[in-house]
Amino acid sequence: MLQQIPEVLKTKGEELETFYRKVYPELAPLVKQCFLNTIETTVKKLEDGSYFVITGDIPAMWLRDSTAQLRPYVKYVKQDPYLKEIIKGVIHKQAEFVCIDPYANSFNESANGHGHKDQTERNDHVWERKYEVDSLCAPLYLAYYYWKESEETDVFQDTFRMMIQKILHIFRVEQNHVNSSYRFQRTDCVETDTLPQGGLGNPVVSTGMTWSGFRPSDDRCIYGYLIPANMMAVTALKYASEISVEIYKDPVLEKECYELAMEIETGIQKHAIVEHPVYGKMYAYETDGRGNYTLMDDANSPSLLAIPYLEYRDNKDEIYQNTRAFLLSKDNPYYYCGQYAKGVGSPHTPQGYVWHIGLIMQALTSSSREEILSCLEMISKTHAGCNYMHEAFDPNSPQEYTRPWFAWANTLFAELMEKLMLNKFWEI
Repeated sequence: MLQQIPEVLKTKGEELETFYRKVYPELAPLVKQCFLNTIETTVKKLEDGSYFVITGDIPAMWLRDSTAQLRPYVKYVKQDPYLKEIIKGVIHKQAEFVCIDPYANSFNESANGHGHKDQTERNDHVWERKYEVDSLCAPLYLAYYYWKESEETDVFQDTFRMMIQKILHIFRVEQNHVNSSYRFQRTDCVETDTLPQGGLGNPVVSTGMTWSGFRPSDDRCIYGYLIPANMMAVTALKYASEISVEIYKDPVLEKECYELAMEIETGIQKHAIVEHPVYGKMYAYETDGRGNYTLMDDANSPSLLAIPYLEYRDNKDEIYQNTRAFLLSKDNPYYYCGQYAKGVGSPHTPQGYVWHIGLIMQALTSSSREEILSCLEMISKTHAGCNYMHEAFDPNSPQEYTRPWFAWANTLFAELMEKLMLNKFWEI
């Protein structure tokens, strides 16, 4: 891992801890170490000068997770040249990885052949080749945020431009998945780790949206149009469109990105909204374009709960509010209640387990002071004395949990606490 930590992050960590000792002492022991967890334990400088980010207890770099882990640090790049170097290095590495294999979700730090040995097109750089739409969106988000904060354009090199072109190509191919060459099968595994129909996935018809084999949980999609991932794609492609014209001075690439974003957006509005007898118009989690839907949410982001966080719609949007009411109710099959917490879980973890990411995202997307304080109270009671976030936990017995080291959840918690501090939430 890194031999030194950027000074600005150490300073901000101290500020957070000092602040929360005064306003919320129960959570004060968590904020600094959760804020620093990613930079202290998951970032490594490689020989080529780029940077590699593991998720925690798995020695591979996920495109989605690495973006999520670094997102709260980006606002400080102007204050620390070393931090700027790290963020730039990760952006370069992400672009390189996408160009190696745009269907892969996670990568090795070198072409060492580590990882899963699945029935799919193989590459020694790839840890796992589960195709997830959000994996291609995440690098665009990180680079866009870096550009807006730093006001520098040096990350937008030829490899990054090639990445945009590859993302466009894959998203377009997967608008008509029946014509795709992508296949994925895993043997001797749970059903959710492999795709049916010889690795093709369940049937879909063209909708304008782009197909995803797997969810951000790395579980397979039941129906191939994963709605929150397509929402993320709309936003990411708009970012790419802006980069194309402002940085690359390429109106053709700009138009391609924007037109694809609008095709996906049209597909969402036409095929992803259902009329629920209790909640009214709301978003489904998945659809196949053939009239089948899954009405649920998974705590992993992109999720339906995270729509405002993904900058697809704000939290006042009527359809989002209807959807949110469903998601945070027992009508969502993965919303669980227990003695110490209630919140969104995932089919990826034991039945009945609530995710800390779900509680944090609920607070991050809420306008209700009461709801935010309720989420914080649940978090304070369920970290099992570890002073870190977990993946999932039993809401009746929080000492039972999965993944003691999960940097994404730690960073997201710190992002929430920092946001509340900066937005003067505690000043009544």
